[in-house]
This record gives sequence, structure tokens and C-alpha cells, in this order.
Amino acid sequence: MGDHSGNIYQLRPVSIIRALPQIKDHRLFQLKLEDGTTWESFGHQPGQFIEVSIFGKGEAPISISSPPTRPDTLEICVRRAGKVTNALFEMDKGSTFHIRGPYGRGFPLEKLKGQKLLLIAGGLGLAPLRSLLLYALDKRKEFDDIILMYGTNNPDNVLFKYELLSFFDRDDIQYLYSVDRDDEGIWKQYVGVVTGLFDRTDLLPEETNAVMCGPPIMYRFVLQKLLKLGFSKDRIFMSLERMMKCGVGKCGHCAFGDKYCCIDGPVFSYPEIENIKEAI
Repeated sequence: MGDHSGNIYQLRPVSIIRALPQIKDHRLFQLKLEDGTTWESFGHQPGQFIEVSIFGKGEAPISISSPPTRPDTLEICVRRAGKVTNALFEMDKGSTFHIRGPYGRGFPLEKLKGQKLLLIAGGLGLAPLRSLLLYALDKRKEFDDIILMYGTNNPDNVLFKYELLSFFDRDDIQYLYSVDRDDEGIWKQYVGVVTGLFDRTDLLPEETNAVMCGPPIMYRFVLQKLLKLGFSKDRIFMSLERMMKCGVGKCGHCAFGDKYCCIDGPVFSYPEIENIKEAI
């Protein structure tokens, strides 16, 4: 029973190393496996998710926010939104619960390597993209330029604030950031929607893969912008993890068109979902 890899239905006990407050009602939980193994045995890829299982409360799908390049801890960014997440927020350091996974199809790393990487995140969409971002930074030599565009509705809603601030000091990533509105007048960066950031950098569409995650409305405008700039559709990828429930294609909760978000995705290339109206 020592090696669990490959059995994604098996519940694995985990404990909380740290629970770090993020923005209102959001926490980053750092987890360790209680069976004494590292997360290497879990075998997750950037873009995949887990099911958090709390006895007596139920299960909830949560995207993994940390990369497999950091096997000591698995990080999940959780929004307090229901029975399971409420129970999680009541837990302290050292508390245990169960997870299963990893589930879903992550980002196509082999396609992305060796080229420029453009990450576009809106609001809480940074949580699943962070696994890919940190993976690319950990394996920096395997990627050409890395550009991160991140937009939130106001300065108080920046996820991973201190981590992002540290990117301003690095010369191996270009970080562009916007807020929709700045009522206090304190914001020094760009004020406006995230698509406005495209005018603040030079992109080479034929050498760049664009990866995005954010609220549905963002996809429409960002897609228009990317296509107008000359990105080919097969260089555009998106994570659509918003509708998932069971994680294994049984409940039908996340079905759209002929696809299940949880097993066919949550990462899709644009051509795969271009003709499914309800996808975005």
C-alpha cells in the first residue's frame, strides 16, 4: 500500500502546515501528506485540481496552486463558499482531512516549453495559473520570455500580493498589472480592464503561447484581442474550472456541449471549445 501513485480515487490523509490569509474570504492552505511521502508520489501537473474531502461535510474541487517542482508542500487557494470550505476555514495548523486526485487535464507543458509564455489572469483566476507560473520560473531555462498580465477589480483584491510584488525586482519575467477602478487614487500602475495591458508590451504572436484563467467575461475580450494581434487559435489555452463538482465525470454538473470540464479539461485549447457557446 506504500505507493499510491496511479490510484486517483483513493483518499489520502493530509495535514495543514500553514493557512495564510489572502484577500477577504480567501486562504492559501499549505498541505503535507500524512503518510510520510512527498508530493512527488502524487504526480500532479500544473493546471490540475484535487477533491477536498471532509467527513460529514462533503467534497469540493479545488485547483492546485503550487507546481510539482516544489514537492515538499501542496498549496491550494480556497474561497470560503459553502459547507466544505467553511469546515476548512475552521481548521488550524496541524488539522487533518482527506484529498483525492490529481484530476483533470493540466497545461500542455511540452507544447509550451522552448517558447514565449504569456499568462493572463483575471481576479481569482490567478490561483490555477500560479502552478504554471511557478513551474516556468522554477524551470526558467526551458522557457523563453515570460509575461504575466493580471487584472483585478480593485487594489484590495490582489491574490498573492507579496509574491507578485517580488516579480517587479526580477529581470526574467515581465509583470503587468491593472485594476478596473481605483476609488482611493492610490494605484500607481494601469487603471482599466486587463486587455489594456496588451498595449504596454510588445508581443510576438508567432513565438508565444497565451494561457488564461479568469471570469467568463474576460475570456471574450481577451480572445478578441489575441486573435486581432495575430495569435493562432492553437496557441491559446484556457482553464475553465468554474463549474466542477465530482471531478470524475459522473455528476454531470460541469457538462457543456459534448464535454465534461473535469475530465476533458479544465485546460482546453481554444479550437476545442470555440464552437461551444456555453463554454465561455
